[in-house]
Amino acid sequence: MSVLASACRNLLLGLGTMAVFAIGAVGQDLEPRAYSASPVGTSFVGVGFGRSSGDISFDPTVPITNASATLYSPAFGFGQTFALLRRQALITVAVPYAWGNASGDVGNNSQSVYRSGLADIKMRFSLNLRGNPAMGYKEFAKRPHRNFIIGTSLTMTSPSGQYDNTKLINIGTNRWSFKPEIGVSYPAKKLDLDLYAGAWFFTENRSFYTGHSTRSQGPLTTLQAHVSYTVRRGLWVAFDSTWYGGGDVTVDSGTPSERQANSRLGGTVSFPLAKRQSFKITYSSGVSGRIGSKFTTVAGGWQYVWFDHR
Repeated sequence: MSVLASACRNLLLGLGTMAVFAIGAVGQDLEPRAYSASPVGTSFVGVGFGRSSGDISFDPTVPITNASATLYSPAFGFGQTFALLRRQALITVAVPYAWGNASGDVGNNSQSVYRSGLADIKMRFSLNLRGNPAMGYKEFAKRPHRNFIIGTSLTMTSPSGQYDNTKLINIGTNRWSFKPEIGVSYPAKKLDLDLYAGAWFFTENRSFYTGHSTRSQGPLTTLQAHVSYTVRRGLWVAFDSTWYGGGDVTVDSGTPSERQANSRLGGTVSFPLAKRQSFKITYSSGVSGRIGSKFTTVAGGWQYVWFDHR
């Protein structure tokens, strides 16, 4: 049981950092062990809470300068593994809420606003293409599962967050976004080396500020690299990094804004609690960037996992 629980604790994708804000969080995911092996029929639920604070550099379509914010984001998530084309597949859903204060200069006036509401719901489907065939609970327990893995995934956010086109600062984005990704995970003794490459694609926000404008954004390329170390069964630590670039913004037929080029570094610690339970703590901070949030984020998440024993 402990081997299975240890493998499945890696499935929850940092619920405490899943909330997606219009204030620039897309592209900043840091998810070590996102393609970990687990038996099909594994289910899990989790709750998380995160705090982010720091500066925000808006693109020129938003006339706010010297901006900063402090945001709090509880989230609830669930997921399940299943077999698809004889490979392990995983689907997860996270429902985040967010509240906090943001301040900045609008023209010559300094202003501060408070926002609270549902953030954009986030869904992710992944499929391990190599190194992780679909196995039931009993078969998985008998076979080694630390293999070189190649996986692919599609992450999607929906326009479900709180949005008001009379306000420049919103929690929701009022658009769909999609991120196809390919990832590799290479085990080396007690280390796991992960590398992911993907790109966010966005639909248009046809009800931008005042409701009479259309805001569009170009693709945002993302790269992630993680090095994690297993201290003992169920306890591991990871060094996380990400870079994202592109994502120039256009309002109506105006001139595109400057392209983004941002990077973040962070760390993750995951440790077991009671039977079938674990807790994860994450920390990350912006290293460099032209447009977007330069937040420092601390988050924690609890999860409970159970298995189909057939």
